[in-house]
Amino acid sequence: MSQVYVDTSFLISIYVTDRHSSTARQRILTAPPPLLTPLHEAEWAHALAQLVFRQQLSVAEAKIFDRQLQSDKADGVWQVGNLTENTFETCADLGRRYGARLGVRTLDSLHVACALESKAMEFWTFDDRQTKLAKVTGLRTA
Repeated sequence: MSQVYVDTSFLISIYVTDRHSSTARQRILTAPPPLLTPLHEAEWAHALAQLVFRQQLSVAEAKIFDRQLQSDKADGVWQVGNLTENTFETCADLGRRYGARLGVRTLDSLHVACALESKAMEFWTFDDRQTKLAKVTGLRTA
């Protein structure tokens, strides 16, 4: 199987039950360990905080989910990776090439740039803009 990159919304859906959780959890069972970068970790922290802010999670629940991700990371459920030195250059290039046509934002382009720079072959997201951008760059989506 090829390297899989998931965006943060997909990551959240694996741990925090939402409308995409069933799909995310099913897909992750058949995948090699997906890539987890510092971008994921930063967005993960903010996503959990937003769920607490919106009163969709308690602080205690957010801490439990965070511990679960860290435990899974330690157990090899995730392939821990770093951003390459070209990641932001690739992100900017994606913005120049596709931003006006697809309406992608910086974080959309940054996730796709991370996938491209890490040589991922598949990009999993529930975000329409990211899906379109991933497809035009040659990444497989589902």
